[in-house]
Amino acid sequence: MQKIYYLFITFFLLLHATFAQENPSKKIEIVYAGTLTIDNDKYPGATIFNSDQERKVQFRHQGMDIWCDVAVLYQKTNQVKAFGEVFIQQGDSLKMNSEFIEYNGDTKVAIAKENVKLRNEKMTLETQELFFDRNTQQAYYLNYGKIFDEENVLTSKEGRYFVGPKKSQFTTQVKITNADFVVNSLTLDYYHATGHIYMFGPTTITGKEYVAYGEKGYYDSKTEKGYFMDHARIDYDNKILTGDSLYFDRFKSFASGTNNLIIRDTLNKTLVKGHYGEVYKAQDSMYITKKALIISEVEKGKDSIYIHAKKILVTGKTGSRIIRAYTGARIYKTDIQGKCDSIHSSQITGLTRMIRNPIVWSGKSQMTGDNIHILANKQTEKLDSLRVFDNAFLIEKDTLGTGFNQVKGKLLKGKFKENKLNNVNLYQNTEVIYYAYNDEHSLVGINKSKCSQIRIDFAPTQQIETITFYKDVDGAIYPEDKISKKELLFPNFNWRGDEMLKSKEDIFPEEEKNIQLVPIRGIKSEEIDLIEEKLQPKVGN
Repeated sequence: MQKIYYLFITFFLLLHATFAQENPSKKIEIVYAGTLTIDNDKYPGATIFNSDQERKVQFRHQGMDIWCDVAVLYQKTNQVKAFGEVFIQQGDSLKMNSEFIEYNGDTKVAIAKENVKLRNEKMTLETQELFFDRNTQQAYYLNYGKIFDEENVLTSKEGRYFVGPKKSQFTTQVKITNADFVVNSLTLDYYHATGHIYMFGPTTITGKEYVAYGEKGYYDSKTEKGYFMDHARIDYDNKILTGDSLYFDRFKSFASGTNNLIIRDTLNKTLVKGHYGEVYKAQDSMYITKKALIISEVEKGKDSIYIHAKKILVTGKTGSRIIRAYTGARIYKTDIQGKCDSIHSSQITGLTRMIRNPIVWSGKSQMTGDNIHILANKQTEKLDSLRVFDNAFLIEKDTLGTGFNQVKGKLLKGKFKENKLNNVNLYQNTEVIYYAYNDEHSLVGINKSKCSQIRIDFAPTQQIETITFYKDVDGAIYPEDKISKKELLFPNFNWRGDEMLKSKEDIFPEEEKNIQLVPIRGIKSEEIDLIEEKLQPKVGN
């Protein structure tokens, strides 16, 4: 009986070998059979193979080997079911362990179940059910799995692994855990060889010192630097960056943004805007250009100061910040506005210096001089005083006539009250031309005088209310027809009322209001980048 049994096995193996030779590219090949049985009640039309004391049952199909304790082979349908410590190897690097596998040699699709572990070089995938399509060289799971390499652990309900590019792809919620950061995303591609992440859906990366968000982007998990688009946001160094395109590099302590960039600094109560900007954490600084604007809150919920220039540089820690704005600087506040070549503002001293060709408007008054300083109270941060050094010149258009009230001197000192200019004093060689009216608003005459000091008090409407002369007054009030038109204007008179910033929208010159934005390049996968690189024409061709 035993002799007949072994003869049957030998006959079966010879028959299978002959059949396999006729279809070498399709049929599953038996490498080692062990012992053989048939159970048509349980496995109709199949042959059952059991491992023996020497070795496990082994099959081979087009470069893939399967080892197991027990196998059920269906020759007609070219399928095998393997049970008990199943092990698969394809090539030198792809290996898989499980408790069960069903493999179809015609479709070249394998289904592995129970404690599945797929390995490809430094990548390991663990799940309870895994589908492996050898035609596309893709493995995927639909009911939770974990993928990890030397640095990152990826967990998700659904996932797909591409053998060739060593890429994991997720189209449902996925979490990547690293020693230094955590990624939560809806859709992304992850390349195990490089650690590169390509984001194609809402993604949040939370590091030890930052939080980055984007709905499209790229991130290098090894160097912790990335590029974020579509509702992009980076919370970094107590600042919140938003923009069309953001870049971040943790090791360089650097972040930047392009197009519609906004930097919110809640500690310093400032908002910075522009179309290109950079933040340097180590230097406690940020730089912004292309429609650059910084907004500093003066009084919570009530008023702010707007500063614009072609370039704005902010340096220093909270309490000792310095703002530098250049060139074509402009400043706007509800009650005071100005222009100059550049602005230097120090949080330590509370001093804002308007440098080179400065001009300031307060209410209806225009003030010019060689240099203008605006001083804020360091505790309350409200405006405190104003200084105009050398060639101070104040002009106000006469609201009841066509003339101009004018006051000039060497030095002007102004005082603010509740952030409004309350009064000014002019010193040294002061002169005035002032249109005087009675209570019926009829012109009394024109006051043309000289003295050592002049004080001007402003009404709540910010118009000149009273003028007081001190020391060595020389002058009088003249009828309008007794003064020539030439005498009604001081030398160097230059009324620039048409340049006044009437609203915060005027902070930008016309040429910058409709600035053309740089097109933002989209995000592509690593494979697309490699294909395009290969298609690029070679030098010399």
